[in-house]
Amino acid sequence: MEKYFDRIADDSLVMEKWKKVEELKEMGIKPFGERFDKKNMIGDILKHNPEEEMTFKTAGRLMSLRRKGKTAFGHIEDITGRVQVYLRQDELGEENYAMVKKLGVGDIVGIEGKLFVTSTGELTLRAEQVTLLCKNIRSLPEKFHGLTDLETRYRKRYLDLIMNREVKDTFIKRTKIISGIRRILDSKGFLEVETPLMHPILGGAAAKPFITHHNTLDIDLYLRIAPELYLKRLIVGGMEKVYELGRNFRNEGMSTRHNPEFTMIELYQSYADYKDMMDLAEEIISTLAKEINGSSTITYNGKELVLENFRRVHMVDLIKEVTGVDFWDKNITFEQAKELAKQHHVEVPEHMNTVGHIINQFFEEKCEETIVQPTFVFGHPVEISPLSKRNEEDPRFTDRFELFIDAREYANAFSELQDPADQRGRFEDQVEEAARGNDEATPVIDDDFVEALEYGLPPTGGMGIGIDRLIMLLTNSESIRDVLYFPQMKPRD
Repeated sequence: MEKYFDRIADDSLVMEKWKKVEELKEMGIKPFGERFDKKNMIGDILKHNPEEEMTFKTAGRLMSLRRKGKTAFGHIEDITGRVQVYLRQDELGEENYAMVKKLGVGDIVGIEGKLFVTSTGELTLRAEQVTLLCKNIRSLPEKFHGLTDLETRYRKRYLDLIMNREVKDTFIKRTKIISGIRRILDSKGFLEVETPLMHPILGGAAAKPFITHHNTLDIDLYLRIAPELYLKRLIVGGMEKVYELGRNFRNEGMSTRHNPEFTMIELYQSYADYKDMMDLAEEIISTLAKEINGSSTITYNGKELVLENFRRVHMVDLIKEVTGVDFWDKNITFEQAKELAKQHHVEVPEHMNTVGHIINQFFEEKCEETIVQPTFVFGHPVEISPLSKRNEEDPRFTDRFELFIDAREYANAFSELQDPADQRGRFEDQVEEAARGNDEATPVIDDDFVEALEYGLPPTGGMGIGIDRLIMLLTNSESIRDVLYFPQMKPRD
């Protein structure tokens, strides 16, 4: 305790609050209270008519308080809403009102009383009993300016939640969105499963991993970048429809769209293909938009987006549409494609050595930014899709899609590669690409996964959806940090 008070000794406002704590103790009142039988949420109280003459018992944080003589007005707030409270000494009694005199903004209290309407028309709870549940020691931000500094909001999310009602509403929607996804998939017979977060072999996506070490086994392990290869093993085992909703970790840059740990859902359905995944993705997003916002038409980033009847377009067709370059020609050589890239100012890194790589570069650099309305872009080149089934009509491409909305990727899906020999060859290509300098290519071969395929993977559709980005979309949030309770932040100097 001494060290604590030494640390705050120079903070006069905090020390003044501690004096109130001691005064409350002298009055026989516990400043850090006990269990309280909260029978009514504030949001429910506000739905009632004062003429019902009901007695309510609720609790929350004092967000305002003004005293005048033997009366006081204030507001208390809980997760469901805020209500005005009216406190009178002659109704509370001298002893209870003496405690009220020691209260301040930020204190957590329990209140029992009845509703009435003030002369200004505000629904108000007339207190018959006030209980102190926790004395606030540190002052809340000044009420007129609130908490606006982004750094403080993200670093002290608890304070952000107290001061900014819309932030609390965003996170309530986050929970509803995640619950909604589970409900939709559960209703279709999917099973929610759990797979390892620490992987002995890197795989499942093209990304840089976080590496940790297991002392007993004396081996390095990777925090998962994706659960894909484990989930497909379950499909081999006959689970048929599975999904996992949880954290992935990628040791990459941070931005308004990226956090090193993030939430994704990956799902796999036996006897389905990438077109079934398109239907499912559209159903999930359109259903959630209607549930959260009341309509499939939303406003995001200043644009009106219609989250139904998603467009479906082949990557090569979109490139031709945007740039005029036609990559359908099967005779085009790498050198010719490289020259086209040069003409259109498309970068071709040294580790890229196929036409497929250049096709994807054209798409990423020239087409992504042009997409506004929901669009399934399918037909990715084999070289960048090591786990996808080849397209039967044109094996240069795969039965894979990415969903883009307002130039951002929201989902990645494909018909899963079943051929173990082809899969082994794709892994070998990835190892060679990693050796050429692509630090996102998988540098090792997962032979156990290839062996699993040898036992037989049924035709399968698989999909991953970025949950944080989807929540940003449906809550009109500008940054991923706005939808993460505790985003990763650069340490303070």
